[in-house]
Amino acid sequence: MKRMGFEPPTEHYDSRIEDIDEQICKLIKQRKDLTNNNPGFPTEQLINKWSKKYDLYELFLNGVFGHFYNEELFKPIVEPEGFVKNIPILKSFEKDDLFYTVTFVRQFQNASVVHLTIDRDDSDENPRDFLDHNWFSLTVDDGEGTEYDCRNEGGGGSGGHTSFTFIVSPPLPDHLSKTKLVFQETKTPYNTKLTGFEFTIKMDN
Repeated sequence: MKRMGFEPPTEHYDSRIEDIDEQICKLIKQRKDLTNNNPGFPTEQLINKWSKKYDLYELFLNGVFGHFYNEELFKPIVEPEGFVKNIPILKSFEKDDLFYTVTFVRQFQNASVVHLTIDRDDSDENPRDFLDHNWFSLTVDDGEGTEYDCRNEGGGGSGGHTSFTFIVSPPLPDHLSKTKLVFQETKTPYNTKLTGFEFTIKMDN
């Protein structure tokens, strides 16, 4: 899914606030460094206090700190280019009535695309019943210490079948015998609010 480009809402800029804006950027950097980029989120009481003290809307402050919390969403996106090959995987993990399978990896020159499917028996369910829909984040361990950026491209499905797609960059090695895929369940698509459930798919033969 390609991200839409950004266009400034106006061509006007008051140069008198340039130093203030730079200080804001400096403070954001200090905030990240001090918390190891894991600041949490201000309490409702703090938001309310700052709103009154600095004459700012509470919803605006929630939005500002929400952007700070989800900075990773604004990271430059790698779009897979230069298809190379498909690598069949068919490795699975089972818990209760859920069957998780990594079906295959699609290799590109600049990235890999990992496909995860989730299946369950829904024969006894009312079609009008809706189950909680959670998401998954992906972490890759290739045994070599490589740092991978893993982006959940979303998912979908119907009945007892759901699928997710993850874009991984740099591309995974063609020989995956040492590679482990760690999936963590989250309440949101932004890798926040972990449910505590995770499983590992080992790619060894």
